[in-house]
Amino acid sequence: MDYFKKLLDLLKIEREEDRQSYISLTEKTSVAERRANGLTWYPIAIRGTEMSRGDYLTVEVERTTHQDISHQLRFGVSAVLFSNHDPKKDNIEGTVSYQSGNRLKITLRTDELPEWANDGKLGIDLSFDDNSYEEMQNALKQASGAEKNLLVQILTGQKAPTFNNELPRFTHPRLNASQQEAVNRILAANELAIVHGPPGTGKTTTLVQAIKALYAQDRKQILVVAPSNTAVDLLSEKLSDEGMNVLRVGNPARVSEKLMSLTLDSKMAEHNSMKEVKRLRKQANEFRDMAHKYKRNFGKTEREQRKALFDEARNIMKAVENTESYIAEDLINKAQVITATLVGANHYTVKQLKYHTVVIDEAGQALEPACWIPILKAEKVVLAGDHCQLSPTIKSDEAARNGLAHTLLEKCTELHPAAVVLLEEQYRMHATIMGYSSSIFYQDKLKAHASVASHLLFSADSPLSFVDTAGCGFDEQTEGTSTTNPEEAAFLFKHLSQFVDTLNTHYKPADFPSIAIISPYKQQIQLLKEQLQHSPELQPFGDRITVNTIDSFQGQERDIVYISMTRSNSDSKIGFLSDIRRMNVAMTRARKKLVVIGDSATLSQLPFYADFIAYAEGKDAYQSAWEYMA
Repeated sequence: MDYFKKLLDLLKIEREEDRQSYISLTEKTSVAERRANGLTWYPIAIRGTEMSRGDYLTVEVERTTHQDISHQLRFGVSAVLFSNHDPKKDNIEGTVSYQSGNRLKITLRTDELPEWANDGKLGIDLSFDDNSYEEMQNALKQASGAEKNLLVQILTGQKAPTFNNELPRFTHPRLNASQQEAVNRILAANELAIVHGPPGTGKTTTLVQAIKALYAQDRKQILVVAPSNTAVDLLSEKLSDEGMNVLRVGNPARVSEKLMSLTLDSKMAEHNSMKEVKRLRKQANEFRDMAHKYKRNFGKTEREQRKALFDEARNIMKAVENTESYIAEDLINKAQVITATLVGANHYTVKQLKYHTVVIDEAGQALEPACWIPILKAEKVVLAGDHCQLSPTIKSDEAARNGLAHTLLEKCTELHPAAVVLLEEQYRMHATIMGYSSSIFYQDKLKAHASVASHLLFSADSPLSFVDTAGCGFDEQTEGTSTTNPEEAAFLFKHLSQFVDTLNTHYKPADFPSIAIISPYKQQIQLLKEQLQHSPELQPFGDRITVNTIDSFQGQERDIVYISMTRSNSDSKIGFLSDIRRMNVAMTRARKKLVVIGDSATLSQLPFYADFIAYAEGKDAYQSAWEYMA
């Protein structure tokens, strides 16, 4: 089908762009630079080894320094164990099979550690993630050959979805009318249902009740997936809290005891057949250790003895694998819900499974090729998310421009409006904060629940403020591709400090409101973080203030949100501020107060911002920065 051929072509472009950016980040950089970029753990210490499936060796390592640097070494990624002697020669490929804190396990494609692992410093490098691209590519090829599959025909727009409207109505005391409507649409759908959840509308709550109701309806195992580990973890935890038997495939990002207990490894450890597995593993490791005592340059007899010991260890490990496979199968069959990332849906433990229903959460942030991995295992799909917020991260501008940024959620919402239910009531924002977003993105259908519609920080406060820096000379500065505005940042802290003084008269330290300072530009965030450290009057509230990019705030909320718009120039250039979906995310993080600081002369070149400024004026929420300059 041409549909999938186009996606395959776009994926190929994206893969190449991703590979090139990985190469430029790694091949020409030192180990210290790679470590700073979160691609490397170095130095590391080996804390233990054990035999794994298929003659592979699993090595547990710990990073011994630079433990505060955030990194990208996660469960399931490809990685390389290397030595500082000769990193090109002295390295072995593997896969990260566990990661928590400063420890990880890497399963290496070898049955014993090389001799170079005993001398010199060792490290772990992140490899280019070919596996995810392979899985996506294979899924698209498979989908392309399934043109007679009804679900494929519906999702690609050739047929319309159908619904069984004869079912008894679902009601739940904790759900509002549109949330109940969404659950009923999901239950009635024969092939496709879509839950459009704007900010603060309780999408997760709705999905959890829908999944419970789906399982009660036909008693069939459900696959629940999302693009990020964090989103998978949230759903896994909530479903487990509702009493469902959840199996979390892969490693949780949030390593809480509760989440770990939902993983296959943890459930297997509790299984009553594991005592025998532990005994056999110990035996295999003993044989292996005995074999290692024979050096390779010994005589024929010693070599034969060494081989016999390795063979015995392998035979025992085969028995271990058989027992573990039986335990895993037993646990997988008993699970009511299996949760994983999109690519994790093809994890070797569950790769062969088929499901009646697959639920894809955060579908607005999911690359379409990745969605086809779980979809091909289903008869019915539920898509949930908000295509009016951030789209997926795409490295190639060409691929994004030609359609890779257009998600399956967007396409299906346009193609099949009958399948869509919009969650209309939000529980986060004051009605004034919500109003502009509702009119631009949600056809004015979004309503504020009575509990939040008029909540304020204190009775005389205003929930919205646009502070105009036009004419103040706060010009942006550009270095390479990054943009900063130091004077706007300094002004923001002056404004915030004054506001904190006012708040001090209304709040005690224990219940002081939470504050987020966000900007679309990473360099501006760095600048804001530095300036915050040099604002003594704000230091007592340091634990209440978060500074980060808009993208990292999707899904989060704070009592007060300040947005530093950063752009201010005489050419009226606004760069990627023109991505209004990013601004939708930014403007909908605040519960009780939103302060937007920017230059109206620059911003007004885009109707979205001109209209927002007019909206602020209409709410008596427009101020000039000059008022604070005295």
